Amino acid sequence: MICAKLSDAGQYRGIHPSLDLALDHLTPEFLAGLGEQTVHLDGERVYANRFTYDTIPLEEGFFEAHRRYLDIHLMLEGEERVDIAHPDGLEEYEHRDDFYALRGQAEQTLILRPGQFLVVFPGDAHRIKLQTGDGPRRVTKAVFKALIRP
Repeated sequence: MICAKLSDAGQYRGIHPSLDLALDHLTPEFLAGLGEQTVHLDGERVYANRFTYDTIPLEEGFFEAHRRYLDIHLMLEGEERVDIAHPDGLEEYEHRDDFYALRGQAEQTLILRPGQFLVVFPGDAHRIKLQTGDGPRRVTKAVFKALIRP
């Protein structure tokens, strides 16, 4: 897991070519044109979406994990709580393609705010969209998917 400021994104180049391609697109110009339709940067290897939604109470959330892709969550507007845990300590209840839905307890918690991004690698189960206060908040976020384990 990497949680950093957008201005520090270049420090993480060199970990994997697919991650590098995604990091290259964390620019104001690219993000301004990113809509809710998937933008393929390298076919199904690296792609991005923009989402707007209301955060949810903890009891409505669930963990998700991936085995082949990493995710980059970049907060554009609003804030949300994100919980992280290792999948081995969670109970799997749904699986399709590279999406694993899990239940259990968080090992770490962070608040994702504008100008920050979170990289979750395979092995980082993440529970997203969680409220940070006493009610839902509208957030807009860019999410990049990068294949790192074919």
